[in-house]
Amino acid sequence: MSADALGAERAAAQAQVEALTREFDAIVAASQASNGDDEHDPEGATIAFERQQVAALLERARRRLADVDAAVTAVEAGTYGRCGSCGRPIAPERLAARPTAGTCITCAT
Repeated sequence: MSADALGAERAAAQAQVEALTREFDAIVAASQASNGDDEHDPEGATIAFERQQVAALLERARRRLADVDAAVTAVEAGTYGRCGSCGRPIAPERLAARPTAGTCITCAT
């Protein structure tokens, strides 16, 4: 993957993290502004579920961003495409499917 493609991937991941952070903050602020009691309010379970769902998506987006940052660092260090465990080349098919892969198929399993 080229540095430009990783840069675009990083920008997309960063935008996703920022959007989900805003969404999570809005859900938290809305729940704090209301007198709703999650335990006794019929809508409480929905609000709690929505908050947890966005929190999980945000964590996933942050992991994606960290993976892209690690790939960018590997490109800069000249180690991109080499397995971080065994040092062998990562198959081009694996990198095409998962550009942020840091391990070969053998080590990943």
